[in-house]
Amino acid sequence: MELQTLSGTPAQAQDPQITDAEAGALARTTINLFAAWQLSDAEARILLGDMAARTWARWKEGNIGRIDRDLRMRMAHLMGIHKGLRYLFRDPARGYAWIRKPNAAFGGMSALELMLRGEMSDLAAMRDWLNAERGAW
Repeated sequence: MELQTLSGTPAQAQDPQITDAEAGALARTTINLFAAWQLSDAEARILLGDMAARTWARWKEGNIGRIDRDLRMRMAHLMGIHKGLRYLFRDPARGYAWIRKPNAAFGGMSALELMLRGEMSDLAAMRDWLNAERGAW
């Protein structure tokens, strides 16, 4: 039996690059999301990759500035988490409160506690978990 060579499919970026305008919109939306989640400034800064306190203060004042690739991806994951919660909970307040509640699926920790470990992979894992819970995968 002879093996046949298969033609490959060229690799393509799964997600297009986040533009500067989209990054600015993500930043403004992230500020509003963190207010809805009732995060402290310290918690918000950790979720944004240990953002400097002065930078976070400028963001809240509306002065966003330049946003690097890592931060764009973090905010995209946070929006994915928010979207997943909105699908799971009809009442937005329940979704906002859920992130602080202990969860057996996370060994008794809350979703926020997991995300506050600070790694981008923690945000990605939470987004994937929520997508799986709602049956998106």
